[in-house]
Amino acid sequence: MGSISFNGRFVNSGKIICVGRNYVEHVTELGNELPTSMVVFMKPISCVKDTLYSKHLDEDIHYEGEISFIVENGKFSGVGFGLDLTKRELQSELKKKALPWERAKCFDGAALFSQFVKLDSDINSLHVKLFINEKLIQSGGVELMMYKPEDILKEIESFSKLQDFDIVMSGTPKGVGVVNKGDVFRGEIHDDKKCLISKEWVAL
Repeated sequence: MGSISFNGRFVNSGKIICVGRNYVEHVTELGNELPTSMVVFMKPISCVKDTLYSKHLDEDIHYEGEISFIVENGKFSGVGFGLDLTKRELQSELKKKALPWERAKCFDGAALFSQFVKLDSDINSLHVKLFINEKLIQSGGVELMMYKPEDILKEIESFSKLQDFDIVMSGTPKGVGVVNKGDVFRGEIHDDKKCLISKEWVAL
């Protein structure tokens, strides 16, 4: 179990469920096909760290900023900013061979999160922003998702029981790229009125 900060306290999370290819422009930028059904994969909670590394075993790492949710009582009760980190070159090689992605998606340090706060805003108003060295690199909201949060929750529950404090990463908008040593990352979650969350990392 992994310890996650939620609403001012630490809770134990059991698993991370990720939605892939949920923003059309991100699918296009990676040259992937649009999915005909929801793309879902999992990360072990053991991959969660609080340090952003630019390499893992000398392999480049790519960033993906995401609106992330924490589950409680069968619903999304909290929201946070998440970084889904990927060894893109390795992932491409594995995909060509029709092999699983775990080596590219589930290494130690492959998921980073801000604190999670109670979800009091309209879930459909949420928006993610990622700044690198103070430049806005990624920006996208629920309105751009192919599968909205309520669809995601229903689909996951159709095959895997969600436990309290499990985390769901809802996909990334366009603008993904390589993590470079020394870059300052700042992830934010907004609603239609204000910034709800801000978290900063410096890549090592």
